[in-house]
Amino acid sequence: MDAKEEVRSRIAIEDIIGEYVHLKRAGRNYKGLSPFSSEKTPSFFVSPEKNIWHDFSSNKGGDVFAFVMEVEGMDFRQALEHLARKAGVDLSLYDSSTSRQLSERKKRLTEANRLAAQYYQHSLLRNSHALTYVTDARQLSRQTVQDFQIGYAPDSGTALTSYLTKKGFTKKELSDAGLTNRYGGDLFRGRMMVPLMDSTGQVVGFTGRIIIPDDTAPKYLNTPQTLLYDKSRHVFGLSQAKEAIRTKGHVVVVEGNLDVVSSHQAGVRQVVATAGTAMTEHHLRALKRLTPDVRVAYDSDKAGIAATERAIALAANLEIDLTVISLPGGDKDPDELVRRDAGAWRRVIEEQQPAVEWVIDQYKARVDIGTAAGKRSFTTAALAVVRTLTDAVERQHYEQLIAEVTHSSVEAIHEKLQSVSETPSARRAIKAEIKELVYDVHAYEDDLLAVACIDAPSQELFAHFDIRLLHTDERQQVANFFARHYGKSLTDTPKELQNIDTYVKILLLRADARYAEWDTNDRYFETARLIRQIEQEHKKQTHEQLTAQLRSAEDTGDEVMANKLRVALNDLIKEIARGKR
Repeated sequence: MDAKEEVRSRIAIEDIIGEYVHLKRAGRNYKGLSPFSSEKTPSFFVSPEKNIWHDFSSNKGGDVFAFVMEVEGMDFRQALEHLARKAGVDLSLYDSSTSRQLSERKKRLTEANRLAAQYYQHSLLRNSHALTYVTDARQLSRQTVQDFQIGYAPDSGTALTSYLTKKGFTKKELSDAGLTNRYGGDLFRGRMMVPLMDSTGQVVGFTGRIIIPDDTAPKYLNTPQTLLYDKSRHVFGLSQAKEAIRTKGHVVVVEGNLDVVSSHQAGVRQVVATAGTAMTEHHLRALKRLTPDVRVAYDSDKAGIAATERAIALAANLEIDLTVISLPGGDKDPDELVRRDAGAWRRVIEEQQPAVEWVIDQYKARVDIGTAAGKRSFTTAALAVVRTLTDAVERQHYEQLIAEVTHSSVEAIHEKLQSVSETPSARRAIKAEIKELVYDVHAYEDDLLAVACIDAPSQELFAHFDIRLLHTDERQQVANFFARHYGKSLTDTPKELQNIDTYVKILLLRADARYAEWDTNDRYFETARLIRQIEQEHKKQTHEQLTAQLRSAEDTGDEVMANKLRVALNDLIKEIARGKR
C-alpha cells in the first residue's frame, strides 16, 4: 500500500469534509451546503461508501485529497502531508532514504520554528516596553496578537539560541532554520516578531520589526532562504485568509505583512502579502487555487508600476483577473489607511481598476501627451504592457484606449504594437497549463451518463448516439462502454474504466443523489431527452459555424462556396426545426 492509500484508509471522508461543511444524513450519503458557492439549498453530497464527494452547484468533485486541495488551496503534496498528520501516518516511511532524511530535517526545522514562535510570544508578555509598542504604537488587539502569534525577540543576543539548545537542537539546525546569525547568536534582537506560516498554519520563518529606532539596523528583518521558507513562494497570511477569500470570491495582495495584520483586525480578512512587490508565478498559482480574482494594492511609484507590469504578464498566462487598488493620496500604505478609516479601506477594495488600465494611467500622468515626444514615450511604455496579454480581444480593447488617449488612429497604434520589442517581464513569464476544477457548462452531459449508470434499459440508446459529441475524453469513454456493454446497471467501476475510477464514482454518486428515486420509465425518457439536448446543441454550434463561413464567402465574392453553404445551412435549419417538434 502506498502513502496515499494508507492515509485514505485511516480517515473517514465524511469526518474530514465535516470540518468544513455541516453534513446531514441522506440515505447512504451525506449532504450539505456547498462550500464553493452561496447556495441556500443543499446540493453537496458525500459518499462514505465510495470515498467520493460531489458538488452539484459547481460540478466539482473527487476524493478527499481533491477536496482538501480545493478548499485549502493546496497542491497534492501539501494535501497529502496535511491529511497524513490527521491520520497519524509517517510519510517518511514511504519515501526513499534520501527523501526520509530530507523529511526528518524538515520536521526538525519546523519544530524549531514552532518553539521559537512560542518563546517569542512568552517573551512579549514579559517585556512591558515591547507589549506597549504592540498594543499602543501598532494598536493591535489581544485577539490579533493571538491569531498571528505575534511576539518579541529579546535584545540579549543569545536568549533564543540558549533556549533551543537546551531543547536539544544543534547549532547547525538553528542555522538551517534561519534563526541564528553568522556568529551563531540570535538573528532577531529587540524586534516585534511576526511568524511566517505556510498554508496549513505551520511556522516556517519570521519577520522582525525593530521597536526602538536605529539608523544602523534595517527596520524589517526577514528569515533568509531556508529549507522551509522561500520568499518567491511564500504568501503571508494565507492560512488566516483562505476562508475569507473563498467567501468573498477575491483576494487582496499588499506589500507589507503588517498591512495584512491591520486589515484582518479591521475585519477585512481576504488580504495577504508577498515579499514586498516581488510577486511571482508561484504566488499567483497559490492564490488561483482559491480564486482567479486577484487585487493588488501596490504603491504608484516606479517599483510599484514595474511590479504590476510583471504581474500582468504572469496573470495573463495563468488566466487570472488582475486589478489594482489605489489608496487615497494621504495614506502611504493599507496599514495607515486601516488605522485611520477601516471603512475607506473596504471601499477602495471594491473600486479596483483593471491592472493594464491602471498602468496606462500611471504612464499617462508622467508625460506630456500633447507633444510628439510624449506620445512616443507613452505609447512605447503602454504597448509594451499590452503586448504581454494573451487574449486578442483584450489587446484590441487597450489598443483603442491608447489611440483615444493620444488622439491617434487604431491602425497606427496596432502597427506600433507589432514593432514593440518584448519586455523583460514578458520574457520571464512562463506559460502554464493549469487543470482546475471549474464550473462546466456541459455538466448536463454528466447527468446523461449518471442516469445511464443505474438504469440498464437507458444504456441501449448509446448504441445509436454519436459519442464524439461529448466534450471530454472521460465522458466519451463511459458512453462508449455503455454502447458496447449495455444491459447492466453499475454499482462500482468496471475494470474497463479503472483508469477513470474517480470520475465513474462521481457519476454513481450523482446518480444516487439525483435519480435513485425515479422509476425506470422516467429515467429512460430523461436519457432520451438529454441525448436530444446534446444533439441539438451540436446543431446550433454547427449553425453558427456555417453562418460565419457563409459571411466570409460572401465578403470574398466566392459565390460557388456561398451557394454550397446556403444549402447546408437550410438543411440544418430544417433538422433543428424537426428536433423541436
